[in-house]
Amino acid sequence: MKILQAPTSQGSLGKNKGCELAPAAILKELRKKIETELVAVDSLNIEVTQENIFKAVDKEKGNCILLGGDHSITQASFHAFSKHYKKPGLLMFDAHPDCTNNFKTTHEDFVHVLISEGILDPQRFAQVGIRAGAPQELAFLKDHNVRVYFMDRIQNIEYLCDEIMEYFLDCDGLYITVDIDVLDPSQAPGTGYLEPAGMTTRELLYFLQRLKTLQQFKMVDIVEVNPEKDVNAITVRTAARIVQEFL
Repeated sequence: MKILQAPTSQGSLGKNKGCELAPAAILKELRKKIETELVAVDSLNIEVTQENIFKAVDKEKGNCILLGGDHSITQASFHAFSKHYKKPGLLMFDAHPDCTNNFKTTHEDFVHVLISEGILDPQRFAQVGIRAGAPQELAFLKDHNVRVYFMDRIQNIEYLCDEIMEYFLDCDGLYITVDIDVLDPSQAPGTGYLEPAGMTTRELLYFLQRLKTLQQFKMVDIVEVNPEKDVNAITVRTAARIVQEFL
């Protein structure tokens, strides 16, 4: 799969500045020759950056690996992805629901925007690893009947993975978005929001190794890795390991 780089922290509201360095750091850690394309970032206009991400993903017909950057990039990316499928689905690994408000181009709101604008069908959407949702976010998810797997209720990951894979069989195109903060801070310290009691790297890789075998799987992004906040490059190396799974 071709790798697209979206080196921007514009949508992080200043809370994860440094994550724009992640794509280059992850590719350096991979230490192999890979087909890649750098998406143009307009540092003065986030809307232009989003449009450039949309065009880049659209050109690949939604079949690629996208490296962020903050999680707002998924708004433009999934929008482009959805154009190429009749029943596009989105599976999100994250500590946060990211649906605070209906404000465009922020990493705290992109889910709200995608659902509110009819780009994402909430019945073809699931979140895994949530453990830090604001009351209005939880209310939004409940109102739209979104399938949410809270971290404190995850026990048997094999059973859960079976359930999730079955859930997305109705889709003709599955997009997976991985916010690195789904992992416990001990596993991924290099990110903007450190939420205790998260997944282990082994658990996340188990999910991804199985999910990528689905015929419906087409695209993945990895976001919110911040090399400037990392410790001994643990988080960058973990992100590189995730990318390696899809090459």
